[in-house]
Amino acid sequence: MPENHVIQIAPSILSADFARLAASVKEAIEGGASLLHVDVMDGHFVPNITVGPPVVASLRKAVSTDVALDCHLMIENPDQYIPAFADAGADWISVHQEACTHLNRTLQLIKSHGVKAGVVINPATPIGTLTEVLDIVDYVLVMTVNPGFGGQKFIPSCLEKIRKLAAIKSTIRTGFKIEVDGGVSLENVADIVRAGAEVLVAGNAIFGAGDIKINTERLLKKGREANLVQV
Repeated sequence: MPENHVIQIAPSILSADFARLAASVKEAIEGGASLLHVDVMDGHFVPNITVGPPVVASLRKAVSTDVALDCHLMIENPDQYIPAFADAGADWISVHQEACTHLNRTLQLIKSHGVKAGVVINPATPIGTLTEVLDIVDYVLVMTVNPGFGGQKFIPSCLEKIRKLAAIKSTIRTGFKIEVDGGVSLENVADIVRAGAEVLVAGNAIFGAGDIKINTERLLKKGREANLVQV
């Protein structure tokens, strides 16, 4: 089993009600969320269009600086937009391995803006494609659905990918976090944490129905309990 680590919940604003976005994310923060996940889609790399730097800037004004803004760039040519997201207040910026011709350079560009740099892989992309950048990334985001839309079901085979990444992390002993995005729910969060995930992105499970604060508390509690159980 992976070693115990700090479990964090990152509510995905993609599933929130944008008419009351500030209020909704504040409820999630009250429930224990320590970062907010912002899905940025351009209609090219993925078949959807979402938000840009102005929304990030508005969120930065609305929530405490203790809450990190985790911007997931599902876009082509991310280098062109990284400075704007950093200037808008992003604390973490991740880019897709599949979208970057020169991945090392793109990650270094993120770091040059004083922002945590992450790399993302789609469900069909092997962990081995990240070997040469694991020593410089702050986190690896494993997509457990095909990116583009919220509310999709978790792909079970991705659990093994998370385990493989956790094993590599343990072997090379670097400090990157393992983040998971896609279909995270009360039903599977324990398995995801036991596989090695530390940062859990959840959209529909938090904002889909019911009380946002309670949904966040329950998901975080179940994730942390799983982290404490040695098997």
